[in-house]
Amino acid sequence: MNPDEQLYDEQVVRPYVISRGRTEARANLDLISLAVAIRQPTGLEVGLDPEHLAIVRLCRRPLSVAEIAAALDLPAGTVRVLLGDLLDSGFVAVQDPQPEVDVLDERMYRAVLDGLRAL
Repeated sequence: MNPDEQLYDEQVVRPYVISRGRTEARANLDLISLAVAIRQPTGLEVGLDPEHLAIVRLCRRPLSVAEIAAALDLPAGTVRVLLGDLLDSGFVAVQDPQPEVDVLDERMYRAVLDGLRAL
């Protein structure tokens, strides 16, 4: 296998394995949805992978889906799936973005651009 094929395999296969082949999150999460840990794992939970645990550790303070993805170097879709698992099992709470956003507000666009640059 040449280096380019190996890099491609690592970028595609790893997230697929981490999400156990799932591509759809159980919850509707935007890139700017905020997640915060509300319960810490005891170590006895079944079904929590190292990536789940890393998300709970990161979310001791509220973080957006985009920030979590950047911190873990994972695709946002994979993070959404994992956050859905954690939400269902009661480890995180998620706050969706405020619905009344002024689409003409330049600050919102700057925040989105800053988040995308962080990826």
